[in-house]
Amino acid sequence: MNLVIDVGNTRTKIALFKTGKIVKKSIFETEELVMYVKDYLRAYPETSRAIIASVDILNKEDLKVLQETLPVMVLSHNTSVPFINLYATPDTLGIDRIALISASINSYPNTNTLIIDAGTCITYDFVSNKNEYYGGAISPGLSMRFKALHKFTAKLPLLEPQMPVSITGNTTASSIQSGVIIGIINEISGVILEYEKKHEVLTVILTGGDAKFLSKQLKNSIFANSNFLLEGLNFILEFNSIE
Repeated sequence: MNLVIDVGNTRTKIALFKTGKIVKKSIFETEELVMYVKDYLRAYPETSRAIIASVDILNKEDLKVLQETLPVMVLSHNTSVPFINLYATPDTLGIDRIALISASINSYPNTNTLIIDAGTCITYDFVSNKNEYYGGAISPGLSMRFKALHKFTAKLPLLEPQMPVSITGNTTASSIQSGVIIGIINEISGVILEYEKKHEVLTVILTGGDAKFLSKQLKNSIFANSNFLLEGLNFILEFNSIE
């Protein structure tokens, strides 16, 4: 059994995989990482290895404790991956994006695939039907846009996402909701359309913390998968174990 750990910008996820399927998953504050891992290993002592990915610098003490418990692979830019990386600056490619690209190769091999991760940032990543990764785009996520409007203005309130009733807001709050949410929906739809113009056959994956909220409003044919990054990490761990 494999233990997969994703340390994100705002929270940490861990999942236990058995034969490629998630057996158990938890989401928690990062400082609770060691406690959760120990609980998992007590419940599933047959766990034999782990992989950890972090978009930030890992806590060295936490990592040391984990490595003393079981073999742990730390995903980095030097890790062997199941795709051809054509990114001009591969050392700057986000660890989370590497996992998502790997997940697309696992789930949709030899397919033109656009992976959209709607989290703290919205990332777009394109993989060709030759399993070649070309790059994509990065833009502010849902929460970041609300926070930016509040922080960089004198009077605009900080709001939680709420689907606007109309594109024409008749209050300050409804105007913000319309601008942020409809703006993001149109951005995502527009990016998908541009890729569809270039690729007659295109698979679109939507993942990340805001995927469920946004997928209901997108008219394009997409596959929403909240576990896509975790599946990618597990695939990388398996890929390296058979090399």
